[in-house]
This record gives sequence, C-alpha cells and structure tokens, in this order.
Amino acid sequence: MSLPAMRLIGFILGIFLITLAVSMAIPMITLVAHERSDDLSAFLWSSLITFGSGLLLVVQGRPESARLRPRDMYLLTTGSWVVVCTFAALPMVFISHISYTDAFFETMSGITTTGSTVLTGLDTASPGLLIWRSMLHWLGGIGFIGMAVAILPLLRVGGMRLFQTESSDWSEKVTPRSHVAAKYILLLYLGLTGVGTLALWIAGMTPFEAINHAMSLISTGGFSTSDSSLGHWTQPAIHWVAVAIMILGSLPFTLYVVTLRGNRLALFKDHQVRGFIGFLTVVSLAVGTWLCLHSDYGWWDALRIVAVNVTSVVTTTGIAVGDYTLWGSFAVLLFFYLTFVGGCSGSTAGGLKIFRFQVAAALLVSSLKQLIHPRAVIQKKYNDRPIDEDILRSLLTFSFFFTITIAVIALGLCLIGLDWTTALSGAATVVCNVGPGLGTIIGPAGNFSSLPDVAKWLLTVGMLLGRLEILTVLVLVTPYFWKY
Repeated sequence: MSLPAMRLIGFILGIFLITLAVSMAIPMITLVAHERSDDLSAFLWSSLITFGSGLLLVVQGRPESARLRPRDMYLLTTGSWVVVCTFAALPMVFISHISYTDAFFETMSGITTTGSTVLTGLDTASPGLLIWRSMLHWLGGIGFIGMAVAILPLLRVGGMRLFQTESSDWSEKVTPRSHVAAKYILLLYLGLTGVGTLALWIAGMTPFEAINHAMSLISTGGFSTSDSSLGHWTQPAIHWVAVAIMILGSLPFTLYVVTLRGNRLALFKDHQVRGFIGFLTVVSLAVGTWLCLHSDYGWWDALRIVAVNVTSVVTTTGIAVGDYTLWGSFAVLLFFYLTFVGGCSGSTAGGLKIFRFQVAAALLVSSLKQLIHPRAVIQKKYNDRPIDEDILRSLLTFSFFFTITIAVIALGLCLIGLDWTTALSGAATVVCNVGPGLGTIIGPAGNFSSLPDVAKWLLTVGMLLGRLEILTVLVLVTPYFWKY
C-alpha cells in the first residue's frame, strides 16, 4: 500500500474523529439542560482528546495525487469503525468508571447497532451517557447505510450488488450523482427519526425518552433508557409505534429515495420488501395465536407482545417487551432461528438479510426444474433481474463464512468457560447484530457484564465482522492484501 494512500486514509479518519468530537457537544447540552454539570468534564475532555487526535491526522493535508483503490477502501472501512469506537468509548470510562474493555464493548455494540450491553442502572443513569449511547446507534446506522449502498458493492461484497445495474452505480439510478443521493438518504434518516420521536412522545414517552428510543429504533440498535427495555412502558401505543419504526429502519433506504422521486410503488413492488413484510406478518400472527393459547394473554395483547419481540429480533434491533425465553422451549428455539434472518439490504438492519433466503429459494426452484428438464436453459432471476454467477459466488461465500464465523466464536467462548447456550447464542447475536442472546446470563432479562474480558473482546470482534459483512474484515488478515 502506497504512502500517499495511507496519508489519505489518515486524513479521512481525522475528519471522522473531528466529527465525532463535535457530536459530543450534544450530550454536553443535554447535561446542562438536565442540570447535571458533574458529568460535563467527562465529555469535554473526551471531545478535546478526540478533536486533537483528529486534527493531528488532518493537519498533514490531503495528498493531491492519491486515489483510493478498492483494496485501500477495505482498510478505510474497517479502520474507521475501529478508530471511531476507540475514541467514542472515552466518555463511558470517565462517567461510569468502568474498564476500557467494557467501554469499548458498549461502544462497538452501539456503533454497530448491535445493542448488547454491559451497563445496569440505566433508569437512573446520566442523561448525557444515555443520549450518547443512542447517538452511537444513530451514527452507526446512517454510516452503515452509506457503506452498504456506496462502498461494499465497489468492494464486491454486500447485498446491494444484487440491486444495482452497475457495480459503481446506485440502485435504480436514484440520482445522477451519488453524493446527491447520500444527502437524500441523510434527510430521510433525519426525517424518520423526527417522526419517530414525535410519535413516541404522543404515545406516552417523555421527550427525552422519545428521542433516545427513536434513534435506537430507526437504527435497529436496541439501547434503551431503562434496564427493562421497552417493557418499562406498558402503553400499547408505544409498543406499536416501536414496531413501525423498526420496520421503517429495516427497509432499503435507496427505495425511499426512488419513491420520493416519483416512483410511488417502488417499495411495494420490490420482492425483498414484500417478502420481509410478509414474513413478519405471518410469524407474528402465528406465534401470537400460539402464545394466546398457551398463556393468560388475550389474543390482541399476545399479538402485540409477540409483534414487538419478533420484529425486534428479525430486524436485529434487540429491544424487548418481557422475557420471551420464559415462554417455553418452542419460543426459545424459534427466536434463535429468527436471530439469523435480518432486514433488507441497504437498511440499518444486520443478519443474513431476507433477500439471501429469497435467492436461495429461487435457486432451489431452478434446480428442481433443471432436474425435471435436464436439457432446458433455465435463467436464474430475482426481483425480475438475472442473477449472474459472480453475484451467486459472492452470496454463497458470504453465507458460508457467516456461519463459520459464528461457529468459531462459539467454540472460543466455550473454551473460555461459558456454557454452550450462552456461547452459541452470544456468538449468533453479535455476528447478526441483534443484541440479547439466550439463557439466564445474556438473555433478554440479562446483560453481558458478567462475562470474562476475553469473552467480551471476542464478542466485540464478532460485532465488527457481522456489521461489515465478514469479508471486508477478513481480507485484511490475508498476506496477499499486504504483499501486492
């Protein structure tokens, strides 16, 4: 890798750090508004350290002749997540007086919109800390959308390649220039956050609770202002609004832009969107009816509780109403399966993504037809577009390494001494960026604070791998990346 390229990557990382430092002003303003000046110094010092570090990288200037090649962008993509998390963890160390391991775990969980937490006592926690956790979700969500639709396709990984006419183009020719499309998506993201905040406020939350949860839900993150998560609020309206926001955050943001630019049926015609909404509807109705028959809940209450938890797990949000692991072994296994599904490509959601299951189903149908008609030429299509061999190879490679990553992390956690339920569900939930696992330790009613530090670092790596779709990070550890 050339020196000018490294300088350019450092320059870009410096801009990210300066932006992060400036964003710490929001928690400081929040603390002043809540008359909690005792925590101001924590954010002030964190901001100064972050700003100074960013300035050192930026002051060297941007090399005029440097251009980032695809291989350079692998390093930039992974490096930006790690560097931002490194500095964003500082306020948590200064305020909560937790170890840097716990702070980095919490920050990586926030910025990757995983939602796993090591903190307790959230109901009485510093408002500055609470808003900062939610902001990490929000910033990570919009950052991943931008990466998923602009960078990952260029690097020949990620699901958005299937929804583009060219590897360097936006889906459906959203706008003539990609930076204009990015502005549209940012405005949409801000707008949906604002609408979500207003809706949650009207439904019964305080303004502070509403803005925190709107940022958490639209980014499909999962951090809450209460240890009881969304179960802290008993108003049904809040639960249904949360379901709506999670779904909105899990739809392709490029299709929102297409819809606003005149194609009013773009979202409704998309196979991925229809499959995602249909899957949520069928599963919620089926499990809601099952819970009604096996509990004291009325059908409507059972449907509401199930809809929140199913939507939360499928969209990889991780927010919860009650402990669904107490519903019996059927529910435990079902929610474990749902952990892998994920939302739509080009959204804030993690997981395998619904389109990969749809493509697998299309391939199965195609293979069965080929068995019946061996000499027929059967074109593989998805969303009315042909699936070329290059895309198929990318999808299969990702799915394989996705599974292997979970298996390796789970084995590592068992080696550390965790029971197999905690190890397997913990590995799955961090790689899928869901949040809570299964069992009494890391289940919906628990958290990750009691795990050994080694386990937390291993899970942190899993969060990063899952958020950046595995291959973007793995390529950095190959000798070929650095040799040629």
